[in-house]
Formats: sequence, C-alpha cells, structure tokens
Amino acid sequence: MNKNRFPEGVSLVVGGSGGMGADICATLAQAGSDIALTYRGNRERAEQTADKIRSSGRSVSIHQLDISDERSVAAAVHEIAATTRIHTVVLANGSDIKQPLIRDLTPQDWRKVVDADVNGFFNVLHYTLPVLKAGGGGSYVHLSSAGLERWPDGDVLSVSPKACIESLLQGVAKEEGKHGIRANSIAVGVIETGIFLRLWAEGVFDEKWKSAVLKNLCLKSFGKPEDSKRFRHLRANVELVRKRPDGYDRHGTIRPSWMRLLTQLRNSLLGKSFSS
Repeated sequence: MNKNRFPEGVSLVVGGSGGMGADICATLAQAGSDIALTYRGNRERAEQTADKIRSSGRSVSIHQLDISDERSVAAAVHEIAATTRIHTVVLANGSDIKQPLIRDLTPQDWRKVVDADVNGFFNVLHYTLPVLKAGGGGSYVHLSSAGLERWPDGDVLSVSPKACIESLLQGVAKEEGKHGIRANSIAVGVIETGIFLRLWAEGVFDEKWKSAVLKNLCLKSFGKPEDSKRFRHLRANVELVRKRPDGYDRHGTIRPSWMRLLTQLRNSLLGKSFSS
C-alpha cells in the first residue's frame, strides 16, 4: 500500500474505538495518515486500536468524546488542532438503536437518537469545518445507509437521522468546495459487526429475515467491516476522490455485498491497491 497518500496531519475518526471505526483507523494508518481517534466510554478498546496503529508506524492520539455534548466536541477538536492539522474527518460513530416500526416509535426514543446523531454530527461539523479550512482544505466521510434508497422496515432510527446528515453534507460540499472541502457519504447495508451482531444475538433478526435480505443481493453475502474501511480510504483520499460538478459525491445505493466488488473495480481502474 502506498504510504504517502495523505498530507501532514491527522485523520480524525469519530467513533474510532468501535467495530468499524477500529478497522477504518487501521486502514487510514496503513495508507499513510496519522490518527486521532475518539471514544465515548470504552477506553480499553480505544487503547487496543491505538496499539495497532502504532505498530504500523503511525502516530495516534486518543480523545474521549460525546458528540451530543457541544463542549466535549469543542474541547476535543481544540486539543487536536492545537498540535497538528486535521485533514480528514471520518464519522464512524452511531447510536445503539432499537428496531421499532414508525407506529411504535416513542417521542423519547426519537429525540434521543436525533440529539445524539443529527445534533451530534452538527457539533462535529461546526467545530471542525473552520479547522479544515484554515489548514487548506480537507475531507468529510460519513457512513450512511442504503435504506435511504430502499426503506427497511424497523430501521427508522438509523435511516432518518442519516437523511438529515446527508443533506448537511451536500450543503457543505456545495458551499465549501471552493475552499478545498470535500464531503462524501458511503451508503451501506448490513455490515457484520457492532449493532447488527447484538440484534442478531437478541433474535431481532432471524434466518427468514436473512434469506429475504440476501435474496436482493447480487453476491449473496453481507458486508464485512473491512469492506467499508477500504472504501472510506478511497473517499477520504485527497488525490483519488472523484468530484461531481457540485462537489458532492454520494454513493447512495451501495449494498454490503456490492462494497467489495465496487472497491475492487475502482482500485483496478485507478491502478491502486488498498489491501493490507
């Protein structure tokens, strides 16, 4: 893998201690970026992720962060920016949600997720955007949902907040593209990690559900965390991002089994390999 694909500075990975976040941190480090990763409550997992990054030869810093807390976000961004440039912001966080149908959704559950995900995303955007602009530009990469294109029953607490975030990202790309700011979103389906594994263990998803979902997937398999991390590297990379005229480039219907195929195809077309 090319070790010099990123400029000096760090990739800020929000939620970098999580299942997908840790893999994304490792891939960005292997691609040549130093890392600033955040965690909310699990310091031990954050340290484990940091150890792997250090073993690849890159530097890493760890920051406790609750994105729903504006002061927490401001403090973490200031702490990082005081010592280095932030050139990439990756949103790898997500609420630990339930799977209610809309008719069963309570106002309390709705407010909790909106405060954590939508308002939390805006907090990160508000405090990092001036920093990226001051550093000469940079990239936002957000993990979205294929449910924006094909509604999955029971997934309102995941899909609806991401729809709002995607609108914000499109606005950022449109307004800030002239300042060297890129804003991209990767829409994925089922990834076998984190919340999905918990819900599977609890019986929320069953074999009948699995068969119905796989029936619509060309490669007949769910995604792995490494599928998303490789694509995120591609989307974050300064030189390889493909821009639309409005500066916004969202891959809105990437299903999990397509992620590997699309990544391999793009890597082949670009003559690049992002495998470890």
